[in-house]
Amino acid sequence: MRIKDAVSNINKKHPETPLLPLYTHWGEKIRIEETPAVWQEYPRPQLERDNYRILNGNWSCRFTPVQEDNCASESQDILVPFSPEALLSGVGRQLQPDEYLWYERQIAFSEEDHTFRAKGWRCKLHFQAVDQQASVYCNGKEIVSHTGGYLPFHADITDYVTTAPLLLQVRVRDVSDTSWHARGKQTLQRGGMFYTAQSGIWQSVWYEWVPVNHIERLEITPDIDQGAVTVKIFSQKDFSSVTCTVHKATARFVSSHDAASRNLSGERTPALIGVSVQRESSAPNVLRLILPKDAVLLWTPEKPYLYSFTVTADHDTIQSYFALRSFSIEPDERQIPRFCLNHSPLFLHGLLDQGYWPDGLMTAPCDEALIYDIELAKKTGFNMLRKHIKLEALRWYYHCDRLGMIIWQDMVCGGSSYKMPFVCYMPTVFPNMSRHTKDSHYKLFSREDKGGRLAWEQECMDTVEYLYSVPSLAAWVPFNEGWGQFDAARIAALVKEKDPSRPVDHASGWFDQKGGDFKSIHNYFRKLKVKRDKKRAFVISEYGGYACHIEGHSSVEQVFGYRKYETTEELAAAYDQLIREQLIPL
Repeated sequence: MRIKDAVSNINKKHPETPLLPLYTHWGEKIRIEETPAVWQEYPRPQLERDNYRILNGNWSCRFTPVQEDNCASESQDILVPFSPEALLSGVGRQLQPDEYLWYERQIAFSEEDHTFRAKGWRCKLHFQAVDQQASVYCNGKEIVSHTGGYLPFHADITDYVTTAPLLLQVRVRDVSDTSWHARGKQTLQRGGMFYTAQSGIWQSVWYEWVPVNHIERLEITPDIDQGAVTVKIFSQKDFSSVTCTVHKATARFVSSHDAASRNLSGERTPALIGVSVQRESSAPNVLRLILPKDAVLLWTPEKPYLYSFTVTADHDTIQSYFALRSFSIEPDERQIPRFCLNHSPLFLHGLLDQGYWPDGLMTAPCDEALIYDIELAKKTGFNMLRKHIKLEALRWYYHCDRLGMIIWQDMVCGGSSYKMPFVCYMPTVFPNMSRHTKDSHYKLFSREDKGGRLAWEQECMDTVEYLYSVPSLAAWVPFNEGWGQFDAARIAALVKEKDPSRPVDHASGWFDQKGGDFKSIHNYFRKLKVKRDKKRAFVISEYGGYACHIEGHSSVEQVFGYRKYETTEELAAAYDQLIREQLIPL
């Protein structure tokens, strides 16, 4: 074990260190525009409608003490959907746990809006993500509240669609890591492996018009063995009429400068002839799409075929897409459990994708930036990204789908303040000890609050439901390195029951509870090696962590990494040696 490297990387907080203003080139473009049009793409590529309006852009905001709720205070402009802590927001101010952040803007409705209302349609206001507790007001009246910084919520604002402008306000509170709420790597005391806490609206805001009974969400389940797909439609009540048109498969692994960066509506292909659409009388909101044998094209990272389709349910029409693929754990010819794509073993070579940006924090500066990130990972030789204790905008998952990047999805961790000597340092030095530690010791794992455990469990199930239909999503990761871990084997079983189509890595790193589908190891300071498990596939789910400080490309002077190098040449040589001498022989 490299003791010196391990000791030098004990997590050190340095919130007093000033952050250097560091913009991506996309952020630079936004910064110099007087009225930037940010994040105008429709936010849900698998549930796309035409009747919508994006509300991102310039809002006003103000900070008030919790004790003096809604008191008079000076307002300033904020660029939504960037958090006030992010450079791109134009605010540069951190929301504290004892404060509220108030957002405000007016909405003037168009003639088209009034036409929809006259038809009896409903106007739904959507918030894709607000961190952490949000209350939404229309003309001073609260219409919806939501807790949880990573999942979407909505409200019906039809009654406020009048000839007079609507005053829309959002009140936000974010206690960050001072409580048990899910927060990922955010911390008020940034430093080491933890990031600047952010707050408020950080994904798109929009409204759309829908019929009274409309498609609320889809649950798409491919069946490659039968060349079929089951589409379950969720709505208030069953529809009397449902039609579905499947379009020809398209391989959308094109550059970000091509049409693939547009919405799905700009990529429509001719209808696929010979598709059988079955609708059972006993389950009228469930469609079984059976493709002709010569039209069955399986999704892989090399050829990420996607089928687009249109569903019309009574008066509601949406555009969506699916892929034919399967993810499983199956024994190879030597009876070793392997991760399989479409029933064939696939070696996963991935990156731990943090999803933090220097100018936008948890929000990428634009859609093109997401595309660039994924394409660069593919060009560098990776076929997988582990989205690390964060949920992304749905546009990111869509780009992984069409570009051919496999996703392992972490759940967002929570719990009270982590006991780092127990959950990080002890397992690093004594890995055998951690493997025999039960995660029912809630206090050790910062999970003594029962309400916090129940809230996290519900968010876990909601996350599975939210991302269920994403074709490239291959595995669920409930817990990372014991951060807020509890009852991991039971949680893995719940996730598997909710989604039987994907394997589960129940405890990434250590504190293995013998559950899930993987024996999952983090190894930063020892020679890489495989420890077989009779029933589960083995995965080195974190390793490397090599770092190199590049002047002008870092927000802080401190360097965090598990082995540090002075030049990019030294870094490249070390990485090459790691792959050739340790990884490939395994």
